[in-house]
Amino acid sequence: MASSLFLTTATTPTSLSFTSSSIFISSHQFNTHKFNFPILPLTTTSLSVSCKASPIPVLNFSGEKVGESLLDLRSAPPSTARAVVHRAVVTDLQNKRRGTASTLTRGEVRGGGRKPFPQKKTGRARRGSNRTPLRPGGGVIFGPKPRDWSVKINRKEKRLAISTAMASASSSAIVVEDFAAEFAEKPRTREFVAAMKRWGLDPKEKAMFLMTEVPENVRLSSRNIGTLKMHTPRTLNLYDILDADKLVLTQGAVDYLNQRYGVDYLGSDDEDEEEEEEDDFEDDEEGVVDSEEGKSLVL
Repeated sequence: MASSLFLTTATTPTSLSFTSSSIFISSHQFNTHKFNFPILPLTTTSLSVSCKASPIPVLNFSGEKVGESLLDLRSAPPSTARAVVHRAVVTDLQNKRRGTASTLTRGEVRGGGRKPFPQKKTGRARRGSNRTPLRPGGGVIFGPKPRDWSVKINRKEKRLAISTAMASASSSAIVVEDFAAEFAEKPRTREFVAAMKRWGLDPKEKAMFLMTEVPENVRLSSRNIGTLKMHTPRTLNLYDILDADKLVLTQGAVDYLNQRYGVDYLGSDDEDEEEEEEDDFEDDEEGVVDSEEGKSLVL
């Protein structure tokens, strides 16, 4: 998905070009896809600079354009944008690893209490145990053990990566009016697919919807569409932003993005701290319980 983003610095305006909003289109395209960030010499620019407000068309449920909405977000300078986004994506993917892979060493494999055969007079190589890693059924050399793969990233850096990716995807984004009333009676997946086509969306392409609140019937109408991701500000993540070919926002979501990731954002990080505490609580509940010993493995 091609998009272009212009940023203003203290000297001269430079352009930041994304060849696509997705660096994870498919496994066979991962190695060939690159960001076209210009390599600029080190300057004394700030970590985040404001970008020009991107006008986004507003469509009604019938697919007709009824106005425009502005998305004015912070964005990283060209010299650091690629590194910031890449670091945030790697952090998110690495923190999803459970780290429960475990193998048995030669000291943990069952058996091998006695010497298999005498040391001499057999013509065979001396062997002291059947648990040796050189024999089938023996231990594993340098095998994986339960470990914690999580890494940390600064909250401001993660917020800047999300706003940079969201600003880059604004050229292929649309704003739709609230359509929850259209599915008030019952969920209808066929009608939802028809609405996507009226909005210019291909059901075979990846799309991400960002709404302040997802009604139950809307969720049921869209859950069987495999290429669609439905998100709220609570579940918004960088990977799905980059993975989507099309971005669909509601007016409430646009107001949230401008307020949360906008140029004039001066809020505190209390909300982020609460989210991290809840995520840590969920991770604690995902501990693997050993049925024999009744102990919880720390991942």
